[in-house]
Amino acid sequence: MTSTAASGSDSRRLLPGRQNSHQMDRINGNGQKSATQAPTLSDGADEFEDDILIASEALSRRTGGFERNAGPGNWGMFGSLKVVVLKSKLNLLIPCGFVAITVKYMTGNNGWVFPLTLLGIIPLAERLGFATEQLAFFTGPTVGGLLNATFGNATELIISIHALRSGKLRVVQQSLLGSILSNLLLVLGCAFFSGGVTCGKTEQNFSKSEAVVSSGLLLMAVLGLLPPTVLHYTHSEVHSGKSGLALSRFSSCVMLVAYACYIYFELSTSRRREQSNEGRCENVGDADNNEAPDISKWEAISWLAILTIWISVLSDYLVNAIDGASQAWNIPVAFISVILLPIVGNAAEHASAVMFAMKDKLDLSLGVAIGSSTQMSMFGIPFCVVIGWMMGQPMDLNFHLFETASLLMTVLVVAFLLQDGTSNCLKGLMLFLCYLIVAASFYVHSDQDPDGNNPAQN
Repeated sequence: MTSTAASGSDSRRLLPGRQNSHQMDRINGNGQKSATQAPTLSDGADEFEDDILIASEALSRRTGGFERNAGPGNWGMFGSLKVVVLKSKLNLLIPCGFVAITVKYMTGNNGWVFPLTLLGIIPLAERLGFATEQLAFFTGPTVGGLLNATFGNATELIISIHALRSGKLRVVQQSLLGSILSNLLLVLGCAFFSGGVTCGKTEQNFSKSEAVVSSGLLLMAVLGLLPPTVLHYTHSEVHSGKSGLALSRFSSCVMLVAYACYIYFELSTSRRREQSNEGRCENVGDADNNEAPDISKWEAISWLAILTIWISVLSDYLVNAIDGASQAWNIPVAFISVILLPIVGNAAEHASAVMFAMKDKLDLSLGVAIGSSTQMSMFGIPFCVVIGWMMGQPMDLNFHLFETASLLMTVLVVAFLLQDGTSNCLKGLMLFLCYLIVAASFYVHSDQDPDGNNPAQN
């Protein structure tokens, strides 16, 4: 994955409008530079040609499409196959999925099926994000932001739904929890540390207001998890075994409403910001904002469907191999669910967050790390509770005392480190070391239910 492609992809992964400030700075900078140069005959010819190109692009947008690059690679479905399959070096791992299925049917050795399936899912998750970004070109900023928010954590949600269908509720809970912990501690820590080391600055700055809002949503998610857990451990339910489940389902619906309001607020703010920016840059030119997609709209939709189906197939093998891999490697299922699954599911986003921090674009890094954590806590977890409710599975917000305490302390640590709006390599190292402590804790953690029994994973 090239740096240019990654930059365009993950800047649009944020809710629409957050990247406009960077683009406006670049446009205004170019405008000032050109204004200081003396006009020449060649400059007039170039401006005439630019006007023609801009007019043709505007006509293309009015007709509902984009002008495709006339390079030799854009030849229908063959061209999209070349872009999607050959553009990322991570696609070298795609055959691991086929090897995993072959090993499953030939030997049944889950100790090999599990890691091969994990490796096979990594490039599919990255390409799923790429296809979503390409489709966002044709839907406009509002719908594009919703698409990116929906498919941002699609891999983790697909794995969770397969685990729900298999009745492995603890795997669902722990994998969702692990995704939040991984983004808040590992991804954010690596981004802070890499940015502090490579940018040559003592401190890097980011938007304090957006970090505070995200921290508030994360604390609200913890508030949703605490009451069912405390009710069960204190044996203070009105109806034992039923009140906590009913409370979890009610709280999940409230959390979904809160997340929908957050999305609506962000999209409305972004739309107003874009409208205010249009007046400032209408005389400058919009060459930087008219980046053309690499594939067409229907090709993007087709690849979204293909990649989602293939991820779903591999997720089924992955979930069924968890117990066998735990026994073969002598590793607790909790460690696999909380540490290994989230790292693989978020591998592409991890790399993007670190890359943006190294380019001193820390707002984009926080949009990837904190934004993904917010989505999983306020949407992913309650969504799985509602889906389990529809499936007849008693999925609740009682994540057990050890897991809930780990999440609470993680959110508090991150909230304190973000409150001043600055980062440095020491903060990144602190977050990374905190993740090592959490990982080691789950490695020695014996997963037990509130009554002290080891829950069955099958």
